[in-house]
Amino acid sequence: MNTDTLPLENIILASLKNSMTYAEYRTLVSTLAATNSTTGENQTEALVAYTQLNDRRMKRWDKTAKVSDAMKAKIESFDKKITWLVISESWCGDAAHIMPIINKVAELNDAIDYKIVLRDKNDILMDQFLTNGGKSIPKLIMLDSETNTVLDTFGPRPIVATKMVQDYKAEHGMLTPEFKEDLQRWYNKDKGQSTIEDLVNLLK
Repeated sequence: MNTDTLPLENIILASLKNSMTYAEYRTLVSTLAATNSTTGENQTEALVAYTQLNDRRMKRWDKTAKVSDAMKAKIESFDKKITWLVISESWCGDAAHIMPIINKVAELNDAIDYKIVLRDKNDILMDQFLTNGGKSIPKLIMLDSETNTVLDTFGPRPIVATKMVQDYKAEHGMLTPEFKEDLQRWYNKDKGQSTIEDLVNLLK
């Protein structure tokens, strides 16, 4: 069978069967970091180093990220059963800042089921949710948990960070190492609040 012609619902169902919880994802990333490895086929020193850095970042956000009372009330009032299926990889810098924040939000409401798949093991799924033609991650696909119908998407960055990237590319043509460092500083200063705001908007 030509997998390119599979209906989206079949692709999503297959991906959900291969998905992991956030706790399983964190264990995976920590284990890879400790054993000088990374997700994906490219086991380069650079990607291993990013995985190790991202494990530390996620540990920090798991401990320190906070959801305001106002946002918490909005999240807790949502009563439709949904699945947040997120495409990621351990080496992705944006994912390290965003995945723990998604978890903080999902933990506040039992109606939200947070599942994760790896991009390079789910090419067919990734190809359905490209960003400007690219396989940018993390990518959150919001599904109706009963029908697996796609309701919305989020990612690969919060809206504010996306605009920063677009504006910089428009002016300079490409993202420089200096800009990427600036973006990391923005994530640290923002403390996940822009991501929380975007996720709450998905629930409206």
